[in-house]
Amino acid sequence: MARARNGRVELLQGTLDLIVLRALSTMGPQHAYGLAARLEQVADDTFALNQGTLYPALVRLEQKGWIRGTWQTTENNREAKYYAITKAGMRALDKQAERWRRLAGLVDKLLFDES
Repeated sequence: MARARNGRVELLQGTLDLIVLRALSTMGPQHAYGLAARLEQVADDTFALNQGTLYPALVRLEQKGWIRGTWQTTENNREAKYYAITKAGMRALDKQAERWRRLAGLVDKLLFDES
């Protein structure tokens, strides 16, 4: 992850899908605004998810069959699309998380291994 001029972190290409899948697997169904707000909170506001970033990821994940969206009424009595992870999404999450661990381990080794 790169740090932007304003001190916020920019996500690496492809990591947003993994983060969204993980969040939905732990938080349960969420609408986009609630999901973005919670992720920003967990990240201590070091990155911002705007609609132009989050919505394409949600559409992409839904097209892959990894999440499913259904229209529901929010706690503020508004209609919003709630997204939930599917069984296929859980399998993809496991595979993507393992891939990320291997990649992070490799980068860590290349940057910090003194041997």
